[in-house]
Amino acid sequence: MSFLLHQSRFFITVNHLRDLPATPQPEIAFAGRSNAGKSTAINILCNQKQLAFASKTPGRTQHINYFAVGPADAPVAHLVDLPGYGYAEVPGAAKAHWQALLSMYLQSRAQLRGLILMMDSRRPLTELDRLMIEWFAPTGKPIHTLLTKSDKLTRQESVNALRATQKGLAEYRDAGYQGELTAQLFSALKRVGLDEAHEHLERWLVAPTPDDVATA
Repeated sequence: MSFLLHQSRFFITVNHLRDLPATPQPEIAFAGRSNAGKSTAINILCNQKQLAFASKTPGRTQHINYFAVGPADAPVAHLVDLPGYGYAEVPGAAKAHWQALLSMYLQSRAQLRGLILMMDSRRPLTELDRLMIEWFAPTGKPIHTLLTKSDKLTRQESVNALRATQKGLAEYRDAGYQGELTAQLFSALKRVGLDEAHEHLERWLVAPTPDDVATA
């Protein structure tokens, strides 16, 4: 699937739920704090330099960007770049808009196959990261966590960060989370974890949905 990701292009920007495209293709959403390196990770996964843009004022981008994956005349999927979260400077009204947009999208979008949750490996599982997991939990769909900027950690610090994150995710699993909860180390700068991330994206996009199975 990685070669298909390399055929990604901007599709549409959405500011309200009513504007979500009526596209049938499967979607994978990307979420994370405003400084977690989300745009950089999307670009490196798609082997492009300027597919996703980071806002010059982190936290100010309060809309959803869609990227079509595959041939231009026959896209097979969409990557969905959700607004970054966690900046104190964002006005209250913008925060409320962000919360409503993200929670409703995550919980109601039938095309959504899974969530790529990006966390700075130096500060994993913040309160807002946990809120994202809790919003997504009712869907029973998988979450794969990319611990970004792992190049800034020593080998032992990387091991500790991954173990701590896996332990934190296990708490949700023990509490009854039905979807897959996985995590990995990732560095766009050093290209660490690209193959593993691509494998998850591929598996999600080609896996049949329960509706597919029921109608087969």
